[in-house]
Amino acid sequence: MTQTIGFIGLGNMGLPMATNLINAGYTVLGFDTNEASNEKFVAIGGTAIADVAQLIAKSTVILTSLPTPQVVSAVYRGPQGIIQTANKGTIIVDFSTVNPQLNDELYVEAQQAELHYLGAPVSGGVIGAIKATLTIMVGGDSEIHQQITTIFNTLGKNIYHLGTSPSIGTRIKLLNNLMIGFYTEAVAETIVLGEQMGIEADVLFEVLSNSYGQSRIFERNYLEYMKNNDYNPGFTTNLLLKDLKLAKEMAQQVGVPLPIGDKLVDLYSTISDEGFGDNDMAASYLSLKNKTKIEQL
Repeated sequence: MTQTIGFIGLGNMGLPMATNLINAGYTVLGFDTNEASNEKFVAIGGTAIADVAQLIAKSTVILTSLPTPQVVSAVYRGPQGIIQTANKGTIIVDFSTVNPQLNDELYVEAQQAELHYLGAPVSGGVIGAIKATLTIMVGGDSEIHQQITTIFNTLGKNIYHLGTSPSIGTRIKLLNNLMIGFYTEAVAETIVLGEQMGIEADVLFEVLSNSYGQSRIFERNYLEYMKNNDYNPGFTTNLLLKDLKLAKEMAQQVGVPLPIGDKLVDLYSTISDEGFGDNDMAASYLSLKNKTKIEQL
């Protein structure tokens, strides 16, 4: 394989994705502001580069997995950023979840610098990143997508090239996470109410899993987190809140009211303020359970 991949952002998603690329035989250069992440990356066979500009210069393909639109903008647009320093012809793929406008702007700015940009947010969480079963929602030029299709196939199971718009994948990803916000709170309310009525959570899960109340989020949140009383994050409450705010902003731009979605932003803001922001989003169950105990006193 002749492609040298630069991977910027070695967090909960980026590190396992980079690991799968290394295991597939790619040369992968990595950068993260967290030194512990860089050390883990080196331990699995990657080459950590302390200077992000050097990583950009040495890479023929650059992949980014970053937490917020603000960080994405800085990494791409900064004086030592990708658009300013990448070699002409470099292919850039952003796996982050940002606002659609940012995807569109970065695409234009990349074109002006003779670079190739794809917006490609992912779904499937940390487990999907580890197991290489991610859904990847790609927007951008089809020829560029084809050039790195083997990279996408190394990282995910369901790869969708959705069109030439660089923001189409992000728009679908935000709709996906809007639904995740609905389901996550529904699971929390259902389990807490059931428990208060004397129904064991395992029984409730078994019955509803064979009923129309079943959902993949119910399965994820209950079996992986609530049942084990382990809320180490696969996807934090704060990240879900960030995406719900982006979905709300997207809806406002096209004049679509979100009667439930607006309330979800307020709800998860409260859950975050209660101290569950860095926990997995399934901790909405803990938030509601705490409120239930308080109301019973």
